[in-house]
Amino acid sequence: MKAVRRPPAPLKTCELTHIHSIDDVYDQLQIALHLPQYFGRNLDALYDSLSADVKGPYRIVWHGHARSAIELGELYYEGLLDIFRAVAGERDDVQLELD
Repeated sequence: MKAVRRPPAPLKTCELTHIHSIDDVYDQLQIALHLPQYFGRNLDALYDSLSADVKGPYRIVWHGHARSAIELGELYYEGLLDIFRAVAGERDDVQLELD
C-alpha cells in the first residue's frame, strides 16, 4: 500500500502595514492568521498564539517596521521583534520579513 501524500498547506501571509498602535498589530495578525478567539491581546498571549496555536506555514511581513518604532514606543516595538524572531527561530514553518 502506497502512502498518500498530502499537498503542502498554503502559505498564509500577514502583511503588517500602517502600524500606529499595538492594537493595529493585533488586529492585522488576528485577521490574517486567524488567531484564536481567546487571544488575550498582550505580548505574552501573542507569543503563545504564534508559537503554538497558529497552524503553519505562515509568514509575517512588516512593512515600514522602523517607522512603526516611533508610533509603538520601544517596549512594544522591541517586544514584537523579539516575539517574531523567536517564533521564526523555533518553527520551521514560520518566516519573518522586515521591510
